[in-house]
Amino acid sequence: MNDAQGVRGDAVTSYKKAPTRTLTAGGVTFAYRDLGPRTGVPVVFITHLAAVLDNWDPRVVDGIAAKHRVITFDNRGVGASSGSTPKTIEEMARDAVTFIRGLGLEHVDIHGFSMGGMIAQVIAQDEPQLVRKLILTGTGPAGGEGIKNVTRLSHLDTVRALFTLQDPKQFLFFTRTANGRRAGKQFLARLKERTHDRDKAISLTSYFAQLKAIHRWGLAQPQDLSVVHQPVLIANGESDRMVPTKNSFELARRLPNADVVVYPDAGHGGIFQFHEQFVAEALDFLGR
Repeated sequence: MNDAQGVRGDAVTSYKKAPTRTLTAGGVTFAYRDLGPRTGVPVVFITHLAAVLDNWDPRVVDGIAAKHRVITFDNRGVGASSGSTPKTIEEMARDAVTFIRGLGLEHVDIHGFSMGGMIAQVIAQDEPQLVRKLILTGTGPAGGEGIKNVTRLSHLDTVRALFTLQDPKQFLFFTRTANGRRAGKQFLARLKERTHDRDKAISLTSYFAQLKAIHRWGLAQPQDLSVVHQPVLIANGESDRMVPTKNSFELARRLPNADVVVYPDAGHGGIFQFHEQFVAEALDFLGR
């Protein structure tokens, strides 16, 4: 097959074409996708509240997979993965480690977006030898300002979306400016590019378990992030309503080896709105 079809040699180069695979580890059958070159340190993507495999922006996945192996997965109880979703970020982190080790990987880079960034922080603290570099986007530390309000905001914007016949992510991830509205529509269109072998939507039970976990994270005592010595790239939009942007600066202040990038006129989904810039910055960071 040729590159126009998203495959080059044996390596899949397009998220749209990446087959959904399964791996059983720790009593859980995890659904995942795997693309990009087979050499170097893989980048494991850990996703946000309510997300399944099809919620990753293909421009971000494909952009990073142009240079690095990228693995996306549904954590326990989410989408096509078996089991029941834990109600703490710490348990989700343990499940993610089970999946990563189940693939036979001993060293990975992690990109965690939103809830995924919370999980990534725990993995870096609990399993420091597993993680080479961290990319934390649209996220914040345990006990971070405003994180406990995610439940209320999610409910409000879901109702808003129902009344206006829109996707809640249009409100939750993007600003209400002309740029933000346009970026939201473009992002949602990209999520529909894959038309075959799509993932199962998250169940309400799993969604509520995740909300509980995020709420607990928001109420938790701050963690000692000075123990995380890996290089960290932090990115967010300047107007994040879900995980207020000041949490990105707080993470950068508390992590010993972190850089922060903030995108103008962008919200929680800033890395999707500015996907070209984000991919360039992520590739530069991962390649150093």
